[in-house]
Amino acid sequence: MLGNFLSPHSHAFHILPSLISYALKPPSVLEEAHSEHIEFVWFYLAVESAAKMRRNETLICAPLMADTVDQLVELMHKAKIKGADIVEIRLDHLKSFDPHFDVERLIKECPLPTLFTYRPTWEGGQYDGDEKSRFGALRTAMELGADHIDIELKAADEFNKFMNGNKPGKCKVIVSSHNYDCTPSAEELGNLVARIQAAGADIVKFATTALDITDVARVFQITVHSQVPIIAMVMGERGLMSRVLCPKFGGYLTFGTLEPGKVSAPGQPTIEDLVSLYNFRSIGPDTKVFGIIGKPVAHSKSPLLYNGAFKSENFNGVFVYLLVDNVPKFFETYSTSDFTGFSCTIPHKEVALTCCDEVDPVAKSIGAVNCLIKRPDGKLFGCNTDYIGAINAIENGLQGSHNNTDGSPLAGKLFIVIGAGGAGKSIAYGAKEKGARVVVANRTYDRARELAELVGGQALSLAELDSFHPESGMILANTTSIGMQPKVDETPVTKEALRYYDLVFDAVYTPKITRLLREAEEMGAKIVTGVDMFVGQAYEQYERFTGLPAPKELFKEIMKNY
Repeated sequence: MLGNFLSPHSHAFHILPSLISYALKPPSVLEEAHSEHIEFVWFYLAVESAAKMRRNETLICAPLMADTVDQLVELMHKAKIKGADIVEIRLDHLKSFDPHFDVERLIKECPLPTLFTYRPTWEGGQYDGDEKSRFGALRTAMELGADHIDIELKAADEFNKFMNGNKPGKCKVIVSSHNYDCTPSAEELGNLVARIQAAGADIVKFATTALDITDVARVFQITVHSQVPIIAMVMGERGLMSRVLCPKFGGYLTFGTLEPGKVSAPGQPTIEDLVSLYNFRSIGPDTKVFGIIGKPVAHSKSPLLYNGAFKSENFNGVFVYLLVDNVPKFFETYSTSDFTGFSCTIPHKEVALTCCDEVDPVAKSIGAVNCLIKRPDGKLFGCNTDYIGAINAIENGLQGSHNNTDGSPLAGKLFIVIGAGGAGKSIAYGAKEKGARVVVANRTYDRARELAELVGGQALSLAELDSFHPESGMILANTTSIGMQPKVDETPVTKEALRYYDLVFDAVYTPKITRLLREAEEMGAKIVTGVDMFVGQAYEQYERFTGLPAPKELFKEIMKNY
C-alpha cells in the first residue's frame, strides 16, 4: 500500500523533496517537531524505494490557459492531482491582468513549480501589447519567485537588455523557438540550439512541425547530444512520439494537458495518457520502443494492450502510435536497435512485407505482414498473426453449431471475405487452410480476382454481394475499414442480405459493435468482433516482441471493458 502511495503517479510523490528536506534536519530539530511532522520522517523511509520506480528525471508540464486568475488557481491544483510535476502559466490567455498582484498570487497559491509564459501573437500566442509591458510582467515573475520563465529567441536580446543583468538566481530562463511550418535539417537545428544558448538560455527549447514522422529522428539526435538542459518537441500527430519518448533521449520536460483537446500546441497528449497509457515515469535510455504503424492509427488500441502488459510484466518497453506515410523511409530512418518491434495495420501491411530482410513462409504466401521484429543483427523479420487471431475467433464463434468434431467448423463452409488488402489476404488464406470455400468481394473487382486466384476461390465486386446468396449458413468476414470511426453509419452489405449468414465477423473494432455486427445479430447471425481478433493476434506478437509468454488473461481483462 505504501508503495502505491509513493508511486510517481500519486499525490504524495510530488512532496518527496519536502520530505527529504525535512528528514535531513538535525535530530534536535526533529525532537521538537509536531506529531504530524513525524509522519513526514516516517514517509522518508520509503523515498529511496519510490525513487527507484522512476527511471527518468524528465518532468511532465501541464500548460494552463484560462480567462481569469481564479480559474488558473483551480487548474493548478487539478494539475497536481493529475500527476504533473510543473505547470506552465500562460499569462497571454488572461482577459485581465495585474502583473504584480496576479503573479504574486499565482506563485503563492501554486502547489507545483512554475513556468511563466507570456506568448506574443507573432510566436503563436495571444498577447498583442507592447514588449516593455510583457518584459515587465516576466521580470516581476522572476523577482517574486517563479521557477522558470519562457522568452522567445526573437525577443531574447531585447529582454536581456531590459533585465540589465539583474537575473534572480533561482529562476531558470527558457529561451524558445517555434517553427509552425516544418522541421529543419539536423545541421540547422544544431545551429538553432547554438543561437539559443548564446542568447543566455539556462534551458534550450525548440518546437518544430512534423511533415513526416521521420522528422522526429532529427530532433531525437539533437536532444540526445545536447550538453545543456533541452526541451525539444515536434508538433502534430506525426510528432507525438517526440513527446512520449523524450525521457529516453534526455529531454528536460514534456507537455501534458489536463483534458483531451485543450492544448497549447498541436499534438500534446494528456497527462493521464503519459502516466497511465505510456508508463512515462518508467521510460529510460535503455527502454525498447515498439509501435503501431498505420494511416490512420489513432484508433488503435495496441498501445493500451501492450503497455498494460509491459507494466504488469515489468518489461522495459513502451508502445507508441506511429502515423506513417512512407513505410520504406520510416524503416530506413529508424534502423537503430532502440526501435525493436512493430505492429502494422491498414494500409501498410503489403508494402511492409517488401521492407523485410526475412519473411515467415506463411506471411510470404499471404503477401502481407502485420508484425515486424528488429533482430540483434539489425535485420528486419516479418510475419503475419492476423489470420491466426481472426480464424481462431471465428472458429470459437462457431463452436457448438457444427457436427464436424474431427476438423475445423469452417471446413466446407462458404466463406465470404470483404476486402483484398493485407487483412483480407490473411483471412482468405486462413479460411482456405481450414477447408472453407473462399469468395472474395472487393470494391475493385480486379483485386478481388487476384486474391481469389491465389486461394482457389471465387471473386465478386462489392456491388454484387447483396444479391449473392447461393446457400444459407455462410460465413462473412469484413476486413475493410468500412464502418470504422468516425464513419460508424457505413456498412458493406445490406441488412436484408445478412439473413443468409450463420456468422458475421468484422475486423473493425472501433467501435466494438459496428453497424454490420448489430444488423447481423438482429437478423439472427452469430457475431464475432474485431476485438476478439485483435486480442488473438496480439498473443504471438507479444511473445515475439518480448520473448515472454503472452499474458492471455491480462489481455482479455484489459480489453474486457473496452
